[in-house]
Amino acid sequence: MSGHSKWATIKRAKAVNDQARGKVFSRLGRNITIAVKEGGGTSPDSNFRLRIAIDAARAANMPKENIERAISKGGGEADALFEVVYEGFGPGGVGVIVETTTDNKNRTAQEVKNLLERAGGSLGGPNSVAFNFETKGYMHLPGVSSSNDEVVLKLIDAGVTDYEDGEEGMDIYTNPTELYSVRQALEATGITITESSLIKKPVNFVDIDEKVHKQLEDLLSKLDDLDAVDNVFVNAR
Repeated sequence: MSGHSKWATIKRAKAVNDQARGKVFSRLGRNITIAVKEGGGTSPDSNFRLRIAIDAARAANMPKENIERAISKGGGEADALFEVVYEGFGPGGVGVIVETTTDNKNRTAQEVKNLLERAGGSLGGPNSVAFNFETKGYMHLPGVSSSNDEVVLKLIDAGVTDYEDGEEGMDIYTNPTELYSVRQALEATGITITESSLIKKPVNFVDIDEKVHKQLEDLLSKLDDLDAVDNVFVNAR
């Protein structure tokens, strides 16, 4: 199976900091709202995208009333929101995909462009880096590793397509449309899952040195601080 990506660990650490600031709740609420508006209704049983958004909110301990408010907003006259994906290059030629939900596309595009350029990179056009990634369902299993044969057999039986060990547990991957069903199957066997989402998983990598690594960490932190940014994916190794 593929090797562990240190960037997944960085993302988890960053998420904890965001929760401490309270910013993550507004992002999660926005994702729920747009999942209702774009995904086909207020029921998570029939709206796969909403199910993923709600699971992410619950994993972050978002209050139930906040979740219900975001669902209600999506079913009513919510503010105009746009999902925009930006592609570009970071330090060392690393490919960067920035997923955003914004009420002002021009402002957000300029913010992303400025940060990329300050880091020595540039904003690219559609499909300038997307071919280096593939959409996958992602889950994190804390406290386990691939050395546990019983766990690995459960993963295979549930339909997991790939997995990798990390310092804090296992990162596992599924076909995008099977994320929720695989999660249900694994949880039914007693496996604990702390995160699940749709991600862009690199298929082509750029190898970087320690200097570029630090520059990239700084860029990711600044991108993550932008209110409109939901996710950032890179193909650094």
